[in-house]
Amino acid sequence: MAALVLLIVPAAVAQGPPTPDLSSAANAAGDLEQLHSVLVSWRGRLVLEHYAPKITAGRLANIKSASKSVISALVGIAIARRLIKGVEDPISAYLPQLARAPAEKRTITIEDLLTMRSGLESTSGGSYGPWVRSRNWVQYALDRPLVARPGTTMEYSTGTSHILSAIITRVSKTSTWGFAQQTLARPLGFSLARWTRDPQGIYLGGNEMLMTPRQMVAFGELYLNRGRVKDRQVVPAEWVDESCRPRTRSAWDPTREYGYGWWIQDVGGYRACFAWGHGGQYIFTFRDLELVVVVTSSTAANEERRGYRRRLFGLIRQHVLDPIAGA
Repeated sequence: MAALVLLIVPAAVAQGPPTPDLSSAANAAGDLEQLHSVLVSWRGRLVLEHYAPKITAGRLANIKSASKSVISALVGIAIARRLIKGVEDPISAYLPQLARAPAEKRTITIEDLLTMRSGLESTSGGSYGPWVRSRNWVQYALDRPLVARPGTTMEYSTGTSHILSAIITRVSKTSTWGFAQQTLARPLGFSLARWTRDPQGIYLGGNEMLMTPRQMVAFGELYLNRGRVKDRQVVPAEWVDESCRPRTRSAWDPTREYGYGWWIQDVGGYRACFAWGHGGQYIFTFRDLELVVVVTSSTAANEERRGYRRRLFGLIRQHVLDPIAGA
């Protein structure tokens, strides 16, 4: 059964460039077994929508760690609403359980969590299982020993983002899902599905969020447009800019930088600010090209299996970025 391919090619506006032909991207996507969908929005128009066989537009995708970028947006909204004073605030001001913690832990700030520089030992990778099997995910993450001074070294950890979800829950006096539904999803025109919660009922911060590919496009366009939807400022423009400003870099790939829950990297010669989840879940924003690219993939396989990530990036460079840049 052939993959479903929907190309949306509106007539060019007066004095505007024609919509580029991205059919080669859909053809190339069909060769990637792990790929579930690839969507391309250019200048606010959906110009490519491709789904693998048995994958439909309305099917929810587990966006995995791309959830961290959504949590970052919620923190920015909470600061704009004065529920959180600012990124320089120590997290101990919002978490009473840190009252008797070592002094250095009490210096960890909101910004340290957003940039993965809390200094706390990671709860990701091989440590993820013991963390989610614990009776209290927030306390477990906070109890990890300091492996670096807060505010210095990047230590990627989903537990770090989950602490942010706990803070959002506390200051909003609702759940992270409820706050996201009210302040983010509804302004974007959709309802956000519920996702995993910890034993205390706190929605997992930084993993397991569920979105359709089109909802992911809407979120990407929000960041492409500096937090604005039509005449409404949903996320502060300055927050979007700060989220995509590099503050640290990956320990595994020094070309990959990190801001406030968003990755920053050059792709095909163009600067991308992107959300990224295990297996190949992506929301790319290319501001210079007025472009959003969304990819969903199987979560059952590692992204490096059969060079999937390398091949996927090659597809984006050759079959999306080059035609768009040449339009």
